[in-house]
Amino acid sequence: MFQAPIRPTAVEPREGYRIWLSYSDGASGEVDLSHLAGGGVFAAWNDRACFAAVHLTDYDAIAWNDDLELCPDALYLQLTGKSLAEVMPQAPAILSDA
Repeated sequence: MFQAPIRPTAVEPREGYRIWLSYSDGASGEVDLSHLAGGGVFAAWNDRACFAAVHLTDYDAIAWNDDLELCPDALYLQLTGKSLAEVMPQAPAILSDA
């Protein structure tokens, strides 16, 4: 049986280095990204206007600009506390064949 992938449906900036996300399965809430802030490409977030520009790309990434985006699947796992095997039961078999 085919199960459609869980995709992000909305993203909004919040205070500090937090974003609010919602996903196609109804999951929603805030994710704290402060552990990323200030280093490497994430130094761009020191400009609050850059952080506030968060958006969904056409391919469902969580992005701020062309150089700065995060994986929506990783953020979903962080938001829900679910494991990769819970969300994508086929993943362990695919990864073991890699």
